[in-house]
Amino acid sequence: MNIVTFQTDIIPGDPEANRQAMKERFEREVSAADTDLVVLPEMWTTAYTLPDLHRHAEEMESKTVELLQQLAVKNNVHIVGGSIAVLEEEKVYNRAIVIDRSGKLVYHYDKLHLVPMLNEPYYLAPGREKVKVFELDGVKMGLIICYDLRFPEIIRQLALEGAQALFIPAEWPDARAGHWEILQQARAIENQMYVISSNRIGSYDGVDFAGRSMITDPWGNILAKGSPDQEEFLHTSLDLENVKDVRRRVPIFDSRVPEFY
Repeated sequence: MNIVTFQTDIIPGDPEANRQAMKERFEREVSAADTDLVVLPEMWTTAYTLPDLHRHAEEMESKTVELLQQLAVKNNVHIVGGSIAVLEEEKVYNRAIVIDRSGKLVYHYDKLHLVPMLNEPYYLAPGREKVKVFELDGVKMGLIICYDLRFPEIIRQLALEGAQALFIPAEWPDARAGHWEILQQARAIENQMYVISSNRIGSYDGVDFAGRSMITDPWGNILAKGSPDQEEFLHTSLDLENVKDVRRRVPIFDSRVPEFY
């Protein structure tokens, strides 16, 4: 499976400009490439303009979702569409969306863990459902958002349900870039899965973002990593048979004794 991870900057509070920029990136990086799946960063239409999100948030039947559906069909690719601010019943959710190559909305996930250091609980509503496995081209996959990376319990649940790859849209700060890299490797190793992240670059409201989008294999080896501060597109091929091989060689799931946990 050929993956392209987008590492981009985001224009704060301007969804239309960000949609146009994303459309141009697809035309430049995906249309002529042999690509199966594209991964986008967290809150890529608005950035973390938290006090203004009620103004910028969209319903699910929106220009952004419609654009991603069009891009998926036009380029014959699946899209892990990062996350966007979604308005439902006067609440704003940080929602990640997955669209298949036919343009069908396959799965969405609302961020469960809200960052207290950013006052996210004041501006955002937490997710109301557990993480779930979804499938693309017959491959079981999982999806979390940024701060969720610090909570191994939900990722282990995805692995127990058979996920072979985990996607992480993020706006992870540069101040904790070391955690960002190490935690991705740890989650890949302990769950014997690929971990694919898309993190933004640039700065907003006094925060510098880490970039360093990564693709990590089930042994914890980093197959590709973005720079700290440049727009980049990471092209990598995932060998899903590698997941089965690693799980056979080190059978941690057979060795579990959950009755004692």
